[in-house]
Amino acid sequence: MVLIGSVLRTVPIGPIFVNGGYNDRVPTRARERLLDTAEELFYAQGVRAVGVEQILTASKVGRASFYRHFASKDDLVVAVLERRDLRWREWLAERVAALGGGPLAVFDALAERFVRADFRGCAFINTMVEAADPGSPAHRVAADHKSRVAGYVESLLTAAGRDDATALAWQLVMLMDGAIVTALRERSAVPAQRARVIAAALLN
Repeated sequence: MVLIGSVLRTVPIGPIFVNGGYNDRVPTRARERLLDTAEELFYAQGVRAVGVEQILTASKVGRASFYRHFASKDDLVVAVLERRDLRWREWLAERVAALGGGPLAVFDALAERFVRADFRGCAFINTMVEAADPGSPAHRVAADHKSRVAGYVESLLTAAGRDDATALAWQLVMLMDGAIVTALRERSAVPAQRARVIAAALLN
């Protein structure tokens, strides 16, 4: 039961993993648990390397519950990417605002991210490498993410008074992507700092 405001409500439950097997008692937050688990596993190990069984075991959600929420693993991949896109862009906007709000702050935000212990590159670039078919739903979601990031960077450039914001935005996104990939090798904030210097030269 959950206390909502001053009202005590009973939350319906469905399947859960108990004593090595699944029964039919799991919180209705099963979908979020599946998304959380899949996002963590996909990012750490890659989409192809992670199967549905591994996700079910790690999330402690039953197979029947999984298929009530997702028609297939591919549907889960798309849902994970869509949610990550929203959260990642919210994170970027928050950090950029905190770091001064200018276009170059995107690189300062990346520098912070690169030194995190759980940094494994860009989930969307990783997905496009694994889902090489441009027509696949996962590839399209990943590509759309890059377009949205470019749109956000363009808004920063426009606010900074640039009349060439569209073209510049894509140049900065290329620098961001390059820094992300390089950071996988160097494991430091330096690639973001170098990209920032190049971006500053473009803006001057």
